[in-house]
Amino acid sequence: MSAAPADASATTASSVSPAAGTAAPGARLAWLDALRGIGAVAVVAEHSLPWMMPVAYPRFLPLHLGLYGVMVFFLVSGYIIPASLERHGDVRRFWIGRFFRLYPLYLVVITVVLAVSWWMPIREGVRREWSTVPAHVTMLLDTVQHGGLVDTMWTLSYEMVFYLLVTLLFLVGAHRRSGHLAILFGVASLVVGLVVTGAVTDGGWASYVSCVIFVVGMACLITGRFRMAAACALGVMGAALALFTSFVPWLGGTILAVMFTGTAIHRWQHGRGPLWPVLAAGALVGAVPLFAHQTGWRWVQPDMWLFTLALAGLTFAAGMLLRERRIPAVLTWLGLVSYSLYLVHHPILRAVTYITGDLRSWPVHHQAIIVGVAVALILVTSWLTYRYIERPMQAVGRRLAARAGPRPAVSVS
Repeated sequence: MSAAPADASATTASSVSPAAGTAAPGARLAWLDALRGIGAVAVVAEHSLPWMMPVAYPRFLPLHLGLYGVMVFFLVSGYIIPASLERHGDVRRFWIGRFFRLYPLYLVVITVVLAVSWWMPIREGVRREWSTVPAHVTMLLDTVQHGGLVDTMWTLSYEMVFYLLVTLLFLVGAHRRSGHLAILFGVASLVVGLVVTGAVTDGGWASYVSCVIFVVGMACLITGRFRMAAACALGVMGAALALFTSFVPWLGGTILAVMFTGTAIHRWQHGRGPLWPVLAAGALVGAVPLFAHQTGWRWVQPDMWLFTLALAGLTFAAGMLLRERRIPAVLTWLGLVSYSLYLVHHPILRAVTYITGDLRSWPVHHQAIIVGVAVALILVTSWLTYRYIERPMQAVGRRLAARAGPRPAVSVS
């Protein structure tokens, strides 16, 4: 399993998986950046160590580093994204910010991967058919059974579904029931795992239909015309895709349960909700693979699944407990560039191993040198793409959002 990815003011932040850090005025919530940095390191380790330096992978633990990293990212997303929307109270501003946060780098990486495909072939998981195009346009790749041009793009599918659901809940006034929603998706994933043996479609037509609904719906959300109807269509579509047409339908439900668990933690922390839904949703998420039909992979074996989820939860809890402490600068820096790191590291690792060949039989010290070179390339590239693509485009998004209209006062209780 590849590892699926927060800037903030003093009272709230706008961040998500690596995909969700939006620069906001005021002081950053450094502990969220640290969590994103930790998640980013785990994802890179998952994609590099088993193939480049296997001796360094922690196989003495029932731990899947990729799953651990993405679950930390999803908790951060759930914790801060709904709070950001509720604080600003403007759907149009929210989506303008999301588009300028996510798409510029995403499109640049896609362009580069396609440009070098004459030398390094596109990975086998990408369908060689036209339905791949609309799947990439919406970012709903995994939920319509399409592999991304970059392996890690699969988690953006669930980030996007979460945004669609959060928008719908906000507009209908149901956004305060985060704990109940976490439990609901936990139960849904358990039922789907017990009943559904695989996706209900092959994903081809779903890619086209979802793209049409997405484009039309987004136009309505941004312009304000038929906004409620568009939000309903997009939210229902997102939930249906995640639960019924994704590669592993029950996993879509568990991811959404984890993200709404993050939201419930935020509400509990600020005295706006109970803690018990967090515990109940966690128990449901932990139990799903024990009963689901699709459970043949290493990362969903009971010991690895439960240990990895527990460690992700403990990491998030530790971040909260230490949020007033001084955070190591290296972790906050990694959090700052984590979206870039998340999208660029896999193509760079592929290119390195494409040049060197299989490293697993090399002497360990030679493996270490190659890993060091690859990590250096990843970090430098991530900083450059953040500095010259992400940050300028975020600034453009903020300027456009500022022109979108006044911010109505909205309660986040």
